[in-house]
Amino acid sequence: MTEMVYGSMPGRVMEPILPRWWRSIDRWSLAAVFALFGIGILLGLAASVPLAQRNGLDAFYYVKRQAFFGGLGLAVMLGISMMPPAMVRRLGVLGFLAAFAAMALLPFIGTDFGKGAVRWISFGFASVQPSEFLKPGFIVLTAWLMAAAQEVNGPRGKSMSFLVTFIIVLLLALQPDFGQAALIIFGWSVVYFIAGAPMTLIALVLGLVGSGAMFAYNTSEHFARRINGFLSTEIDPRTQIGYATNAIQEGGFFGVGVGEGQVKWSLPDAHTDFIIAVAAEEYGLLLVLCIIALYATIVVRSLFRLMRERDPFIRLAGAGLACIFAVQAMVNMGVAVRLLPAKGMTLPFVSYGGSSVIAAGITLGMLLALTRTRPQGQIGEILFRRGR
Repeated sequence: MTEMVYGSMPGRVMEPILPRWWRSIDRWSLAAVFALFGIGILLGLAASVPLAQRNGLDAFYYVKRQAFFGGLGLAVMLGISMMPPAMVRRLGVLGFLAAFAAMALLPFIGTDFGKGAVRWISFGFASVQPSEFLKPGFIVLTAWLMAAAQEVNGPRGKSMSFLVTFIIVLLLALQPDFGQAALIIFGWSVVYFIAGAPMTLIALVLGLVGSGAMFAYNTSEHFARRINGFLSTEIDPRTQIGYATNAIQEGGFFGVGVGEGQVKWSLPDAHTDFIIAVAAEEYGLLLVLCIIALYATIVVRSLFRLMRERDPFIRLAGAGLACIFAVQAMVNMGVAVRLLPAKGMTLPFVSYGGSSVIAAGITLGMLLALTRTRPQGQIGEILFRRGR
């Protein structure tokens, strides 16, 4: 009966998984991810060498680690992209529970690495930032709850997702990590908006976010210092923002040349939070525009493919994953050009970081799995047949 109403496409009997995966995957988005990772390794060759020398390490120590963790992240992405949506949902929910438990334990076993915020669990040879792994699982869980709420006699998924969001934001604010908290609120708002949230509720959420920001400004010296620095009309050239701004200006359209940049010798986070400043200085606006185009390719193509999808869970989860991926990239680049307050957020697949690149691999793996082409008729064709 379902096939009579919705139509179907003949499947290929006993087709091996790799040919089926290759035929259904968005190959342009897949190529864009590998291109971003390649650019990240290229920039790491320049940006991480000064830090390695200051720490008495091999010149390419951080590049080798980035290649290892990046390769692991890409392998995870490819593996997850082969999963069916039901398995993606299970993985997302289980991953969320594990990351949430780890984040709840941060006050007891976490470390700040001297940065003033307890966000990591250190194992000596490596560290893990639970909030990075929480984001994709949170989006999948939220999409599942809201999709279930649309069913007849379904659970109160929207209320449940709001409660989960509130608890997560509270835990992140205690670290403090207001940037990740804002990203969680944004991801929840995107999924809720697509699920059919009333505009009055969206306005209420925005009001609560504004009130929370004012409270944080008045009670957190760390938060107030960053906001004041952002609003200041003058830029201290000795700050990270000052160095990054000068590097971007020096780079111009074509850059100062490979290896000729100076910002990497001044910025302690040149290989992570301010990697785009290194790209702008040495390779100029051309490479920056190329990076932006690669992110736009992934996000726009994913959203267009999701528009053809009938399954509510796939639409909600895919749109949420695409949007938080895009916003994280926008925040990182926006901070570097002083469009946003300073925030320690990496550039997905480009910045150095074990947790961030593996978490990005999980996010994109889920997104690629949800945007694979599947046997289903077009929505327009269904409506046309019903109208007849």
